[in-house]
Order: sequence, then C-alpha cells, then structure tokens
Amino acid sequence: MCPTCGTPLNLATDAPLANDERALIRRLIDQGQTKDQIKHRLVQEFGPNVLALPRARGFDLSVYLVPIVLAAAALIAIAVLALRWRRRRPPDPAAAPALDAADAQRLDSDLARFDG
Repeated sequence: MCPTCGTPLNLATDAPLANDERALIRRLIDQGQTKDQIKHRLVQEFGPNVLALPRARGFDLSVYLVPIVLAAAALIAIAVLALRWRRRRPPDPAAAPALDAADAQRLDSDLARFDG
C-alpha cells in the first residue's frame, strides 16, 4: 500500500513515496531477498500499514476467524449430510403395490416381446 494515499501500490502513480517504495522493492529483489525479508524491510521503512493487513486483535480479528468458522461449519454439514445419506435404506420391494391382472398381463407380454 502507498503510505501517503492508502491505495494499492500498483494504483498509486503520482505519489513520490509510492515511487520510493517501488524503487526499494526493486533494489531488494535485485539483492536476492526473499518475500518475507522484503515485507519486513517495508514495515521498517514505512510502517505496518504498508502491508494492508488487518490487526490480529479486536474487530479486525474477525477477518481471520470468520473463514475458519465457515469452513468448519461447512465440513460439519457435509459430514452430517453424508451420514444421513448413508443411513437411507433402499425401498422395500415387498412394500410396492401389487399389479392388477391386466397390468401384470401387459407387463409379461412386453417383457416377452423384448426377450425375443
């Protein structure tokens, strides 16, 4: 983030501090520093708001906790639904209504015709 205007660094075009930040990032990359090392250096130079991360306390903590809670709830819902689905018994063939004589005769003739 641009420390001056608070916009993402790729959108901050005219801020001199944003240009300084981009130049610092380029120099650190050229020196072969890792992403974490570069982030640490940016925080040292420009302060913690440069990373645009919410604080891990107070209301901002919900940014981290809500996705975890939602994922856990989804996994529990999937497990419960899977267990219910597995417990579902197939229908009892004896419970099916009996065919009347005309339907039984028609079914037999149709089956005989397809058997060949």
